[in-house]
Amino acid sequence: MLDLIEFGLFVTLLIVGFFAGTIVEKRHYASIRKREREYADVLAFTMRVPRDRLTPQSSSRVHGTVVISSDYFEPFVAGLRNLFGGRLRTYETLMERARREALLRLKHDARRQGAKLVICVRFETTTISTGYAASIEVFAFGTALIPERDTALAFGVRSALPA
Repeated sequence: MLDLIEFGLFVTLLIVGFFAGTIVEKRHYASIRKREREYADVLAFTMRVPRDRLTPQSSSRVHGTVVISSDYFEPFVAGLRNLFGGRLRTYETLMERARREALLRLKHDARRQGAKLVICVRFETTTISTGYAASIEVFAFGTALIPERDTALAFGVRSALPA
């Protein structure tokens, strides 16, 4: 009888974890999409050299970091998936959310400094496993190019510059 109760509790927690995780993930994706539209004017590239080499610009290091954890349902499903093989979609979405969130935080840092262009964007990833829940840390960094004040005013880019 006690084994049946424990099994029922286990199944109940898995179901609750599935629905709670799905709701949290959908809300996070909605937040990401909204902020991606807000920061669409801040461009980020992996290239090392800017196309515009004529406009005087200063540079600054910008970064964004995030740690995102999975719920308890995802590692359980991933463990079952490892038995049979195949893609681990739960971890793929976890990684995608973390990379997009880190890039948004990088763009926020760039905009705060008055930049509209970030070059040489790189990502560093760390997996943190504690118990049943896996967490992923993503650190995005790059070089923000900030137009010099006199040149930016000549081209009418006032809104991007700090007062």
